[in-house]
Amino acid sequence: MLSIEEQVEIKVLAGQGMSIREISRQLQVSRNTVRHYLRDITAAQRTPRKRRPHKLDSYKGYIEKRLRAAHPAWLPATVLCREIKLLGYEGGMSRVCQFIRRLRVVRPEEPLVRFETPAGQQMQCDWIVFRRGKHPLSAFVATLSWSRTSFVEFVNHEKLDTLLACHEHAFEYFGGVPREILYDNMKTVVLERDAYGPGKHRFQPAFLDFAGHYGFVPRLCQPYRAKTKGKVERFNGYLRRSFYNPLASKLAQDQLHLDVDTANAAVCTWLREVANVRVHGTTEQVPQTQLHQEKDALQPLPPPYLGRIPNAVPVTRPPDWTRFSRQPLQHELSLYEQLFAGEH
Repeated sequence: MLSIEEQVEIKVLAGQGMSIREISRQLQVSRNTVRHYLRDITAAQRTPRKRRPHKLDSYKGYIEKRLRAAHPAWLPATVLCREIKLLGYEGGMSRVCQFIRRLRVVRPEEPLVRFETPAGQQMQCDWIVFRRGKHPLSAFVATLSWSRTSFVEFVNHEKLDTLLACHEHAFEYFGGVPREILYDNMKTVVLERDAYGPGKHRFQPAFLDFAGHYGFVPRLCQPYRAKTKGKVERFNGYLRRSFYNPLASKLAQDQLHLDVDTANAAVCTWLREVANVRVHGTTEQVPQTQLHQEKDALQPLPPPYLGRIPNAVPVTRPPDWTRFSRQPLQHELSLYEQLFAGEH
């Protein structure tokens, strides 16, 4: 390596018009060495190339605004890409991912062993809470373990009569009843774990009567191990990121709150056109297509359950799951058209 003085001398001699051969002879260094230092000098003096504009540039402000509106929740790149495409974005998903990747630190998930069940054997259920307080909002989520088809119904309380009604709506949606359903420690399902010995639980009597009517066996996942019912837990995260956060944050930008009727109307479209027709990351199959096969393995629907539940509150039936009603609910019709346009 040449000294600083020698490097400066090469620069000066080259600036005076001396050839590389002559500089090499005068300083007694190889011509390649002279070329090497002259290249470094030229590179340092070169004017930086101007960055070419990209198709995403016009939409970066929109993406940042959407992420701020949803904070501390996170909006996935798939949702944001769908939204900006409606605004005219003509680029690809990879550039959107690159732009938002630096804004989030992803923690590696712990290894998970998956257990698969036969078609028609198992359904996993869960409540996912979005809001507590004066205007509560929760969702009943049911996922068939084999096909990964999911059903969602938003409610404003998690009482027993609501839980049973949601089950009935899920069975109708799937077109049959699985042989067993997996739960966590819902108070409306189990009163005491291991009450009669290991694995022998004391279930809520009305719920147990309902299970007997529909012909399924209730199962409980391991305590403090939500991943035991990981299929529905994974869908819960997908529901929150890809449906609830985008919709709720859009309404929040207009100082509006997401209500039960609006959520159920929107989730019908989302289940039909997004969630159940995507290629599932684990099975690499389309859940809705798999459901056509799993229906043959499900138990047939019995007559409606007529059991009595003390102090039951009538539950409003969810909207038609095959089409979206255009009748306005709480807000102006134009707002709903704008919100749901992104799901088509």
